[in-house]
Amino acid sequence: MNDADGATDVTTLTRELVSIPSHEDETAAGDAIEEWLREHTDGDVTRDGAGNVIARKGPSSGNGGDAPSLALIGHHDVVPPAPSQHEGEEYVVELRDGRLYGRGSADMKGAVAASMLAFRDADPACELVFASFVGEEIGGTGARAAIDEGFAPDYAIVAEGSTNYSKPGVTDVVVAHKGRRGSTIVARGSAVHASEPQSGVNAIYRASDAIDVVRELEFPEVDVFGENLHGTVAVTGIDGGTAWNVIPDECEITVDERTVPGVRAELERVEEIEGVEWTVDQDLPPMGCDDEAFADTVLQAAKDAQDGDPELVTKPHATDAGWLAQAGTTCVVCGASEPGEAHTKSESVGVDVLERCYRIYRNAAESV
Repeated sequence: MNDADGATDVTTLTRELVSIPSHEDETAAGDAIEEWLREHTDGDVTRDGAGNVIARKGPSSGNGGDAPSLALIGHHDVVPPAPSQHEGEEYVVELRDGRLYGRGSADMKGAVAASMLAFRDADPACELVFASFVGEEIGGTGARAAIDEGFAPDYAIVAEGSTNYSKPGVTDVVVAHKGRRGSTIVARGSAVHASEPQSGVNAIYRASDAIDVVRELEFPEVDVFGENLHGTVAVTGIDGGTAWNVIPDECEITVDERTVPGVRAELERVEEIEGVEWTVDQDLPPMGCDDEAFADTVLQAAKDAQDGDPELVTKPHATDAGWLAQAGTTCVVCGASEPGEAHTKSESVGVDVLERCYRIYRNAAESV
């Protein structure tokens, strides 16, 4: 099987995957991926209890050898489609002007298809792993379940979007991305009639003091192989008070923090204010590649797969690479989606970019 055959197949396979609804139940999409891998590859294909599809081939370090393992990682769940993106029980998929339109085309069934084909066609010197996870859009539940069950490749290329990051017309290699920590600050006081405010403790005033602390926090930042990644911290909601004539006894603040590898904003400082508590509601980890040689290997694979000049870049969004990196896998992100495509009612992906990603993944699999 040559590159041209794999590149031709990626359009057909992407259309098949995108047409399968997977915003509420990923089972049918997982079934299709599993069946295709069993029919078209010589990999050892498994389906775990969470619904993740995992396939392996090539020399295994687990069998007494010293070959590393490289995983091509995707997910087959999607966010709910817009009304124009489905007809009855099926998603609408259209090919226009060299682009495939449909929910999940960019995020990220197109890259899953490219990864499946690269897994089929590559002749790796390493153990090559393909994995498509469930639950990425709801916090990485599939990736976390796989990790809990011992999924631990040495290296991973997570096929989320990295196209047109450094410049138009290239697919870059992401060496770091932000995480997200969502938290709640609750300020408590004592309620009294508003005509006698001095008799109580105004929870909104305590909350305002906490907001001042958040506003003064320094944004975290880190350098990964010369690429700078800036975090952010912002108050995104406030809720307090029950009536215009009552001093409120509770006020709640929501905070969105975009985290970077190894550094967190000191949000715990708000608890130095009397009556204020801080709790973390969600913590999606950031990713920072810890092996420059691996990043350079994937970058060279990307250069060999396209006419443009890809670069090492950073990414603002959390991905399953964060969970994998936290568990000890060396990760980069490289995929077809372009900024502004994912989760939109006009979501689409370039066929030429899918073909490019197929070549990148195959090149990398044969280089690690």
